Amino acid sequence: MLHEAQAASHLHPRPSFAVADHPLPGKGVEIWRFTPAEQAMRLVGDEDDARPLGTEVGPWVEAPGAVAFETLERGQAPWGAVLVPVDRPSALVETKVRTATLVRLPEGVHLDEPAIVDVRGDGLDRRAYDRVVIEAEPGSSGIVVLRHTGEARYLANVEVVAGDEANLTVVSIQDWARRSLHAGFTQASVGRDAHLRHVVVSFGGAFVRLQTNVAYAGPGGTAELFGLYLADAGQYLEHRLFVDQNAPHTTSRVDYRGALAGAGARTAWVGDVLIRRGAEGVDSYEQNRNLLLSSGCVADSVPNLEIETGDIVGAGHSSSTGRFDDEQLFYLQSRGIPADQARRLIVEGFFGDIIRRIGVPDVEERLRQAVSAELDALEARGSQNHPADKENHHG
Repeated sequence: MLHEAQAASHLHPRPSFAVADHPLPGKGVEIWRFTPAEQAMRLVGDEDDARPLGTEVGPWVEAPGAVAFETLERGQAPWGAVLVPVDRPSALVETKVRTATLVRLPEGVHLDEPAIVDVRGDGLDRRAYDRVVIEAEPGSSGIVVLRHTGEARYLANVEVVAGDEANLTVVSIQDWARRSLHAGFTQASVGRDAHLRHVVVSFGGAFVRLQTNVAYAGPGGTAELFGLYLADAGQYLEHRLFVDQNAPHTTSRVDYRGALAGAGARTAWVGDVLIRRGAEGVDSYEQNRNLLLSSGCVADSVPNLEIETGDIVGAGHSSSTGRFDDEQLFYLQSRGIPADQARRLIVEGFFGDIIRRIGVPDVEERLRQAVSAELDALEARGSQNHPADKENHHG
């Protein structure tokens, strides 16, 4: 089972459904070492009450064999097929929730339009717990978009099963209101010769901490994990990934990019890849790039790579954190483009390289608009006017 495989990496705690098995946030705990404990405790400290969420799914496609939206009762398949909690937030979700939203792509079906799951928060007074299951049956293909808006203290688990030869894209957009807090866990399984593309976009919220884990249910699978995030003054965004290459001839590509602007803007990215003994012919690469748009920002970036076999196609990682590229700025300004506009073009290009990999024009255009709106807001606050000297923070 996947949760047994995950425990082999010493960089990760042993998965467990018991909340008491998972430590509270604190600097002495490896998985919490970057996380602001005070904000995290508002999500995982002692508290019994919970609030329902405004959640809608759609579009409802009525053609025979098209995407199905259902409500699962606890323990009803495919609930629990691959997901076991890996930290306190994900264990709390499994304790609290009684139903889950299922998005199923039936076998052999190819969706032309994305299926949308809209999650809307309506207040901070109580926590909201949520569970989503996304299943792409063998030979199916399509896109599922999870869109988070409104104001909430939100904890959620997302279980993703890409069946044999399926081609599934999952896009998770964190567009929360300013004071929102979000802790999320995604566990994905990639079947034989399947292709999973997982895209994370984090703009909104005061505190967002997302853990994404991927493992393989057969040889020949490909996982592409892409992310973009933009943190402004006082905002904390953390993204943690674990790719368990536990099957032969599998491929993974990880590319996360972030931009930070404003005093107190903080991000953390931790990417782990484990290539197991017996997983011959694996090809893996992960990278994280951070662009500092002003002084007073902190970007922690920690790539990890564990290799238990020498029979691989390739494996590597990279991490960089710095200010604008002076040569790019000079090139644009020498052609009459004002400095502020030149910086904006660089940031849009920096993110655009990720956005265009989604492969769905409508979704890509919406994300470009979201990036543009975020940059408008930053410019209005004047936080782009003083680019920082180079700063590196590698844990």
